[in-house]
Amino acid sequence: MNMLHSEPDSLLALDIGEVHTRAVLFEVVEGRYRFLAVGTAPTTAAAPYHHIGEGIRLALDDLQEVTGRRLVGNDQRLIMPGQGDGSGVDQFVATMSAGPPLKIAAIGLLEDVSLASACRLANTTYAQVSERLSLNDHRQPEERLDALLKLRPDVIVLAGGTEGGASDSVVRLVDSVALACSLLPREARPEVLFAGNQALAEQVRTVVKRQANLTIVPNVRPALEQEQIDPAHPAMAEAFRVVRSRQIPGVKELDAWTGRRLLPSATAFGRVVRFLSRVYDPAKGVLGIDVGASATSVAAAFDGRLTLGVYPGLGLGTGLPELLETTSLESITRWLPQEAGSDYVRDYIYNKTLHPASLPVTAEDLAIEQALARQAIRSALSKVSAGFPKDAAYLRSGLLPGMEPVLASGSVLANAPTLGQSLLLLLDAVQPVGVTTLVLDQHSLMAPLGAAALVNPALVVQVLESSTFLNLATIISPVAAARPGTPILRLRLAYESGEEMSLDIKQGTLEALPVPPGQPARLRLQPLHRADVGMGGPGRGGSVRVIGGALGVVIDARGRPLRLPEDAGRRRELFKKWLWTLGG
Repeated sequence: MNMLHSEPDSLLALDIGEVHTRAVLFEVVEGRYRFLAVGTAPTTAAAPYHHIGEGIRLALDDLQEVTGRRLVGNDQRLIMPGQGDGSGVDQFVATMSAGPPLKIAAIGLLEDVSLASACRLANTTYAQVSERLSLNDHRQPEERLDALLKLRPDVIVLAGGTEGGASDSVVRLVDSVALACSLLPREARPEVLFAGNQALAEQVRTVVKRQANLTIVPNVRPALEQEQIDPAHPAMAEAFRVVRSRQIPGVKELDAWTGRRLLPSATAFGRVVRFLSRVYDPAKGVLGIDVGASATSVAAAFDGRLTLGVYPGLGLGTGLPELLETTSLESITRWLPQEAGSDYVRDYIYNKTLHPASLPVTAEDLAIEQALARQAIRSALSKVSAGFPKDAAYLRSGLLPGMEPVLASGSVLANAPTLGQSLLLLLDAVQPVGVTTLVLDQHSLMAPLGAAALVNPALVVQVLESSTFLNLATIISPVAAARPGTPILRLRLAYESGEEMSLDIKQGTLEALPVPPGQPARLRLQPLHRADVGMGGPGRGGSVRVIGGALGVVIDARGRPLRLPEDAGRRRELFKKWLWTLGG
């Protein structure tokens, strides 16, 4: 099948999620690519179908019904390229997040150095590091070997040795990996990624190649104080593609449709974030957050340097029990705007684990779902931030660096009853600083666009420039060490019409300024009491042009980090007040 077509007018993207399979159609409209429609169906990777093909067929049927366009021929195959009668599509891409996390064995010389870097590489896809081995491991060699054989890992990530550094110790680890692979049945042997001292590449290839599928990737720790995960991302994504193709029926056929370019959804998501970081203010980063059923993913890019973290244990589906293992129930219930017993919350979490496609049907269930999303995002940001560049624009240690924009995706955000709930959830979870824009990917297009970038970069640029993504609000978040009630920011808002308004912002408050969607305005900011709004240091202000979002311009002066009252009743009153400020 010819996947490429001269002057393509249309592109179909499939995204196979843990809960839903989505078929997304992009087409040229009035000379520019636009998002046209999406068809959705339940994913059928699990029982009773155990084959993703049925879910794909249903999603395509839904898309055909929505658009009135024939996409599948009588032979039940995609019509490619597009035909003169309007049927078919010119290009096809696919992404996937469905399936259990890959089982990873991470191996490195030193636990806090190369092993930590190997684990961060594993965390760039839908995987779980189930076994860690290093020179610090006090188990006997035969015990370490037994651990690998018992795990039967899908992927082994092997790191160690700086460039020009250790060699003998690394070779001993490589020998152990080769022995473990040789003792496994041929069909159960893992993908092996060597991300260590490149001087040993040929020696590693000689030892491992006959026992397992080996990929040599750039050293994730070329120097003791230098970590570089980004160059190894493609190899991890390729390992995901290979493993999924043999794990889940139907994936091999889907992969063939794409020309063997099936991408993990998170990898594609990160591609768009990386691209945007080259377009927006180079002094800031671009942040992308995707809260899914299978995982919560965070992508942050600083002038083209991408940090990606994928955390299956923080998804709002089958991974929820792991969230309870890594955080206390009180850390979740503190985000509830109404009273709910601990047993009720715990029961909801376990029911959601069993039925990840279920939707909240009561106000209490909705509040729990949004509380889980807040905590999942907070935890994911805490994990991934260790990989942010040291030269990022931090206003204060321990806070998020300056970001512009922040893009968020996921049904818990897109399907919230009001935009005010979506915005407050993001403000509470992300806690941005300085001046930024919160953008909602309401149709979950980030991953499809990242996959489309492989075959049609112009489409990605033109869709991103369209109004497909929803600008929730421009956010001004001053950072100040002041008592609640102290004025920390004086602002003057000038509309295009010439009208002006002035306001003093007090520490601990949340304010929404009425700037109509799409309308430009100019904000003059003057920090007080050495507050910092990211304009050059404490007390330094300036003028900034803003575009009104769906909820205008929001001043979040509640403090960074956000500290909630200990008293549950007081917390609930504050949540209700903040939500009322943002329109309910």
